[in-house]
Formats: sequence, C-alpha cells, structure tokens
Amino acid sequence: MLSLCHKTGGFVSLTGTSDAIELTERVAGGDEACRLAWDAMIYQIGKAIGSMAVVLEGRVDGILLGGGMAHSEDLVQRLRDTCAWIAPVTAYPGEFEMEAMAAGARRVLSGAEEPKRYTGDPVWNPPTCWID
Repeated sequence: MLSLCHKTGGFVSLTGTSDAIELTERVAGGDEACRLAWDAMIYQIGKAIGSMAVVLEGRVDGILLGGGMAHSEDLVQRLRDTCAWIAPVTAYPGEFEMEAMAAGARRVLSGAEEPKRYTGDPVWNPPTCWID
C-alpha cells in the first residue's frame, strides 16, 4: 500500500509514467488517458490552493508554484485562470532541493544550526479510532 501511495500510484498507475514532460507530450499527441490524468491533477492542485485560502481566512498574499512541473505553461496558466481571484499566481520553475540541502549543511558547519538526527522511526501515529 505504501508503494502504491508513494511510488506507483497517480500518473504511474493511470498512464504508466511518472514523467510530467512525457505526460504532457502524450496529452498533446491526443492520449485521452493522459489528458484525464493531467486535468485531474490540475483540478486537485486548484482544490488544495482553495482549501489553504480558507484556512488562511482569505488573507493570501500570493500563490507560489514551484518544482519541475511549474515549467508547464499549461499547468501554470490553468491554475492562474482558476486561482488568481484568490491572489496573484507566480511560478518558480525548477527544483531547488540540492541548493536547500547545501544551505542547511552550510548552517550546520558554520554553527548557526544544530544538526538534526533522523532515525527513520515514525513520529506520528493515527488515533486508533481511525483504524478499523
């Protein structure tokens, strides 16, 4: 179940790929299954943005889109079309995980931050009332 939720669900189970570039190329080529998966993902992202706006009680300064998929003009424009009434939508395409890890290492090496120890042990367990 964990593998399905974290590795092989979503695009992989619906289209056979986890590559968003390949997916958008297949959409452009007329692949209906890929179009449905792409549309569903954009719909879900829009719902998540809307739900966060509610939690923030409408006080949203901006909506920031990041990661590799923010290179997709279609994704960015469709989210602007559906969410710009909440706040301006800005895309920062690219993946900056390596830079973020390097910055964290720099803070630890300079003594500005203590290193964290990750044990791999779960830190949260759902209440038993959630489990049937």
